[in-house]
Amino acid sequence: MKTKAIFLCLACAAFCCASLLAQTVRPIAPTEVRERPIRADVRPMPFRIDGADSRLAGAVEFRSAGQMTARDREVAANAQSSIAENTRYSDLDFNQGKWSYEQVVCTAFPEHLFLRFLRNNGTRDVSLFTASIPRGNEGRVRIVPIQLRGYSLFSPAPINAMTVSAFNHIRTEENPEHAPVAAWAETGLCYAALAGGHPQLPDANMGTADAKALAAKRAELEIPNRGGGILSFDDVSDSSRPMEWTMTFDGKGKLLKAAHTGAELMAVNTVHPTRVEQAAKTVSPSQAVQAAKTIPPVPQEVLQHPAAIPAPELRSAPIPPTQEGKQAAQPGP
Repeated sequence: MKTKAIFLCLACAAFCCASLLAQTVRPIAPTEVRERPIRADVRPMPFRIDGADSRLAGAVEFRSAGQMTARDREVAANAQSSIAENTRYSDLDFNQGKWSYEQVVCTAFPEHLFLRFLRNNGTRDVSLFTASIPRGNEGRVRIVPIQLRGYSLFSPAPINAMTVSAFNHIRTEENPEHAPVAAWAETGLCYAALAGGHPQLPDANMGTADAKALAAKRAELEIPNRGGGILSFDDVSDSSRPMEWTMTFDGKGKLLKAAHTGAELMAVNTVHPTRVEQAAKTVSPSQAVQAAKTIPPVPQEVLQHPAAIPAPELRSAPIPPTQEGKQAAQPGP
């Protein structure tokens, strides 16, 4: 019994000590707060938009063979064999018939020489293609077929996959990652020229006769949330039928697709001001004096002050008695 009592005492003492230890305040080291930087949402863009480009006016220029520089004619002559070899895959018969060419000057691609070749054998028998020639050692000669004997090859050149592929190779040979391209509008105009067009943007200084050109839009660049770019502009080279070009690029500047459709223009109506004519009658001085004499004079009473005009005299008249009044005046019996 004594042993059990001692054991119970020791157990109670241990329980009390444990409770006291549990209630003891222990210092807690402060937790270190770590900051995590939030990165800005950067959308990859194929072009620089950090300033206006002053070269838009001369973005695309067409020169005849006689207007080309001596250096460019030399580059074109050295590339004749390569051009003939590449045209065999498209059955363009470059070695047959008489071909002429003109230079397509694109400010967006200074490292390439572009030539447009034409063979016209008569009505609807026209063959047309564009040749891309690198000026340096990088790249190779490429062909963009446009028409064969008056008909498009596979699909129209503006939306043809071969045109898109050749254009992307040309951009790669320009090394855009070393020198980011800011001339996004010029890039789109150059694509249109390589695909067979003579693109012309609407000019705000055009006359009112070109109402469709005034209603067309100039080059626009849309940046989607996912990055890349959608370039569009209206080509008014044919004022009777303006066309809209649309090109979709990814974030690295690769052309994904192109479209060429009729432009939707706003209605422009010219409003001419209405001419108003007013007739005037000339009056001589003598007639003016005679008209002044015929005006009747104002009465003197009106010119006087109202207080000076005497009030009219009021006179009272006896009122005759009525029949009832006469009866009432008679004396009673």
